[in-house]
Amino acid sequence: MHSLAKNPVALVTGSAKRIGRAVAQELANRGYRIVIHANRSIEEARQFAHALNQNDGEAIAVQAELRDAAEIERMVSAAVSHFGRIDALVNSAAIWKRKSLEQITADDVREHFEINTLGTFLCCQQVGLRMCAQPEGGAIVNIADWAIERPYVDYAAYFPSKGAIPTITRTFAVELAKRNPRVRVNAILPGPVMLPANLPAAERTAAIAGTLARREGTPLHVAEAVVFLLENDFITGACLPVDGGRTVFGGSFTR
Repeated sequence: MHSLAKNPVALVTGSAKRIGRAVAQELANRGYRIVIHANRSIEEARQFAHALNQNDGEAIAVQAELRDAAEIERMVSAAVSHFGRIDALVNSAAIWKRKSLEQITADDVREHFEINTLGTFLCCQQVGLRMCAQPEGGAIVNIADWAIERPYVDYAAYFPSKGAIPTITRTFAVELAKRNPRVRVNAILPGPVMLPANLPAAERTAAIAGTLARREGTPLHVAEAVVFLLENDFITGACLPVDGGRTVFGGSFTR
């Protein structure tokens, strides 16, 4: 283990809870110094940072509204001011609201795009350009969704906003590498790794049956994939499904 001051720094958006928290925890377990981002869940983020600091880690919590470029700039500046650099960015923050197509408004679509798409773009832009100024570069991992390939009903405002993430990933892989070939950008497309607790039993069974692995995954599966993409320095511009084979499986072995 390197000395703490030399350990890499990771900024994980939306890391007070859910998949983002699992990613931040796994990176902390591997010696990363962590910037925990949250907006409405800032108190949970601070408690998480405190827990990491109490467990021989080093973490800070930073609040930012990802629809606001100025707030993202303040978040990134706070991270660099505290740690001196950012070696990894994981864009995990997202919203998803279930609503029938008939009920979806322009504001619903706009909100999903501003947080899920614009927020990811701006974080990639601001952190990525800072990474380009670092001789060692850095790595970015964006979190998309396997179901952008086969969307299911009642999330018509959500899926288009996530469908843009692979294109953002490839775009920034090209743009940032032009400025510093040591900066890499990849994406993960999770499958059923954290099904909602209130999901109807029939829908849960169908989600699991739709995988080749025949089981639900866990946030740790995503976190381990993030580590892989951060550490393998010959992968960039890739979009990796972590879905138990659900993307490629039609749902039945019968003819």
